[in-house]
Amino acid sequence: MRFETFLKVAAAALLGVFAFTGAASSEPLAKQLFGAKKLPAVAAPQSFGFYSKGCFAGGMAIAKDGPHWQAMRLSRNRRWGHPELVATLERLSREAARDGWRGLLVGDISQPRGGPMLTGHASHQIGLDADIWFTPMPARRFTNAERENVSAVSMLKGDSLYVDDRKWTPAHEAVLRRAASYPQVERILVHPGIKKKLCDTVRGDRRWLQKVRPFWGHHYHFHLRIGCPAGSSGCKPQAAPPPGDGCDKSLDWWFTDEPWRPAKGPAKPKARDIMTMASLPAACRAVLDAPSPASEMAVTLTGDGQGQQAAADLPVLGYGPIDPASVLSAIPADRVPRPSSRPGFQ
Repeated sequence: MRFETFLKVAAAALLGVFAFTGAASSEPLAKQLFGAKKLPAVAAPQSFGFYSKGCFAGGMAIAKDGPHWQAMRLSRNRRWGHPELVATLERLSREAARDGWRGLLVGDISQPRGGPMLTGHASHQIGLDADIWFTPMPARRFTNAERENVSAVSMLKGDSLYVDDRKWTPAHEAVLRRAASYPQVERILVHPGIKKKLCDTVRGDRRWLQKVRPFWGHHYHFHLRIGCPAGSSGCKPQAAPPPGDGCDKSLDWWFTDEPWRPAKGPAKPKARDIMTMASLPAACRAVLDAPSPASEMAVTLTGDGQGQQAAADLPVLGYGPIDPASVLSAIPADRVPRPSSRPGFQ
């Protein structure tokens, strides 16, 4: 009888999913529409919506190679972000190099106009999120094939939840400390084991640890998120991290069985796989229909005077100059609700 009951519940859940997706089947999926765009929308830089439900206009790409970075997984065409985020990455690459980090290996940022991605992330939709590998940049330039196939190195010891001390270095702490020092950076997501390592080893000023939040995955890379930029009135900010350094009971929760238990019942479809344009802010339709720049290079940041100018002086086609002050914009004071059932979702 128990098995029969399970089958009935599972069938009912599946029928609900089919009914939902069937009703929306007349509309194309937003991920297909945004994933097909190869270049950004020529418009004033603006982010619309929330990190996991939105889009952005006026995007810039970070170059494949810079003085202190290399972009990975080029075939995905996810080197695009709001100009403030791209400027932040370029600045981090320079200043982290002075701190002893050899250079950034930059993973996914966003699609040219954001929106839900064809695969992978739930967030990264409004040009304000970027993944940076915990593997430092090598002394040589990767080939295109290597950028597609070389894997980042996990910082964990085997299958445990704890950092491997043979892999972790003071430079790993330094690059996180540097990123967290920027006022526009609101969150840095890392594996709970990495957060614990920082809690156990950071000395002196620990206030920056508030921005470093534990989350599933993120043992190969860290996720850097900036706040809603000035001029993006349609951007929905995330609530500020809880007070304190985060080295408390909320971190202890990650080292119990609860966060790692398999989900019960039938799997829900991922939001990106059912999201249509009706789910996104109305402005995203205009972003999708906006013209493209003349070329990718016209809206690509190379940094340090190589090719185009550094971000603060870069005249971008159709966008106007980037205001240097926007790179140091304050964290928005507005807050939005967030789930509280899982203390790590911060």
